[in-house]
Amino acid sequence: MNNYIKNNTGILIRIDDVCENMDWKMMEKLEKLFDEYSIKPVLGVIPNNKDREFLTFSRNDKFWDQVREWQGKGWEIVQHGYTHIYDKLCKKKSDYFNYGGGSEFFGHSLDTQETRIKNGLEKFKKEGINIRAFFAPNQTYDNNTFIALKKCGISEIIDGYGLMPYTENKIKFIPQLFEKVILLPFGIQSTKLHLHTWSEIDYSNFEKFIKKHSDKIISYDQALAKINDNLFYKFLRFIISKILRLKRIRLKKDSEFNIKEA
Repeated sequence: MNNYIKNNTGILIRIDDVCENMDWKMMEKLEKLFDEYSIKPVLGVIPNNKDREFLTFSRNDKFWDQVREWQGKGWEIVQHGYTHIYDKLCKKKSDYFNYGGGSEFFGHSLDTQETRIKNGLEKFKKEGINIRAFFAPNQTYDNNTFIALKKCGISEIIDGYGLMPYTENKIKFIPQLFEKVILLPFGIQSTKLHLHTWSEIDYSNFEKFIKKHSDKIISYDQALAKINDNLFYKFLRFIISKILRLKRIRLKKDSEFNIKEA
C-alpha cells in the first residue's frame, strides 16, 4: 500500500499567462530554480495576448525564441486560450466546472471557439512550437469548447476534478484543484501559478516548497501516464467535484456580498 501511494502521489507545476509581456525577472528566477531541481513545468502560453493587465509589463522581443528554448528543455508548452480577452460572462453553475466569471470561450458558437483555437495553433505552428494540450483562461468551458478542441486535434486538457488524471468524452484531463500550491498526501494534480500577482515572499515560499517536495514534482508525460478510469476513482472524482463546486459557489456568493457591502 505504501508503495502504491508513493507511486501515485505527485504535483505538476503549471504556470499560466505566459506571453511577451509578463514579469520576466520572476520568470528568470523560476527558470533557474527549475533547472537546479530538473523540473519540467507546463507553460500556458497565450498565442496572441491582448489582455491589458499583462501589457503593463515589459515586453520580451525574443519571446518566441525563449519558448522554443523552453520546449527544447522538455518543458511542456500548452495553448492557453487565444487572446485572453474575456468577452462572455458565466453565471453560477453554467460553465462546465462551475467556476463562473469571465470567459474567452464559454457561450460562444462552435465556429467562433474553433476559429480561436485554430488561430492560436497556427501561431504556434508558424513559430515551430508543437502543441498537444490546452487550458482555457479562467478555467471556463462549455460543451462547444470540447467539441472545438477535438475538431482541432487537441484531446488533452489541464483542468478538472479528481485525485487522478482521467478521460471523459474522449478527452484526457489532469486535475487542477486549488488556487494555492498544495501537495495532497495522495493523488496527481497540477498547480495554477500567476506570476503577475507574485511578490518576493510568494517566490520565497514557492522555493521552499520546491526544496521540500522536489521528489514529488512530476512532468506532463508522467502525469498522463497516471490516467485511471476505474470505478473507485470515478466515484472519488464525483465526490470531489460536488464538494469543490459547492465551495466555489459559496465563495462566489460571499464575494458578491462583500462587493455589495463595500
